[in-house]
Amino acid sequence: MTNAVTAVPPAPSAEALAHFEKSFAFETDCWDVHQAMQSDDPGFVLLDVRGPDAFAEGHVPGARHLMHGKIVGSKLRDDPEGTLYVVYCAGPHCNGAARAAVRLAGLGRPVKVMPGGITGWIDEGFALETGAAEAAA
Repeated sequence: MTNAVTAVPPAPSAEALAHFEKSFAFETDCWDVHQAMQSDDPGFVLLDVRGPDAFAEGHVPGARHLMHGKIVGSKLRDDPEGTLYVVYCAGPHCNGAARAAVRLAGLGRPVKVMPGGITGWIDEGFALETGAAEAAA
């Protein structure tokens, strides 16, 4: 029986393996970010790229606030050139994290997206922090 799932055949296993292995270079999940953020040096800067009101209402503990439209080189000058950024927005229905990733990559900065965003974070049962962001220079 043919349906929307079976109408297009799956990729050969070797192609599927290469595709899914490569996806880890572009994204990470909420669980892995949570685990890494428990250490003194997670190895990345976590950026919440939503608006200031959303950030104040609740954000991932330890995240910095920098709206995706405000990502410019001068805002990153205190971070070494090879700093990895992990970006997130509201959740899977929001493309703000992808927009932030485009801007960071365009600046030559390493970046990964946390696709679940705040929605995924909450779904995992992780706590949020509240409060306004510090003013960026």
